[in-house]
Amino acid sequence: MPRAKRRTPYNPVKAHDRRSRDLLRNAEVATVEVDNPLALEPGEKIVALRSIRNDPLARLHSHRQIDEAKYQAGRAFQSDWEKAERGPRAVDPIREYVDCGQQREPITEGQRKAVLRLNRAERELGADGSALVHDVLVQGMTMEQVGQRRGLRTKRWQDYFSRRLRECLDRLALLYGFATAHPVPVKTLPR
Repeated sequence: MPRAKRRTPYNPVKAHDRRSRDLLRNAEVATVEVDNPLALEPGEKIVALRSIRNDPLARLHSHRQIDEAKYQAGRAFQSDWEKAERGPRAVDPIREYVDCGQQREPITEGQRKAVLRLNRAERELGADGSALVHDVLVQGMTMEQVGQRRGLRTKRWQDYFSRRLRECLDRLALLYGFATAHPVPVKTLPR
């Protein structure tokens, strides 16, 4: 006589698992806990997957090589860079066609403030630190690519660039207000 199948009990945790099971072969993902967009109660969280393939900042954060303050500072720097960037614009079919060149759009207050924050960050980081932060956060380069760009291909240089990037992110965290400076201990004189 065949044995009766036992039904597994209902597990509510499995009901809202939104992680993809069919990832691409070259996918690089990390689990992250985010707010549930379908939640009935505020503050409910779900586990999701985020791609870290072309995002060196997210890769460092997911591998716990930088903390939350440095991660948020890097994202703030990227946001300021995107606001301040004034590159070529797409053709807008709604606008009226004019034979001569396009009129420059006025600089907004948000762009002006972003440029001021970027200038202050460049002064704080120095020329080398500013170039390194730009290569990693704006260009999306890895430490290996940063070393190759500078002609420094050894592992020792990659380690140096990694340490220097963490120092720069630390300085950006102070600049953007995501961290506070460590108080210097005051030595008391003996009486």
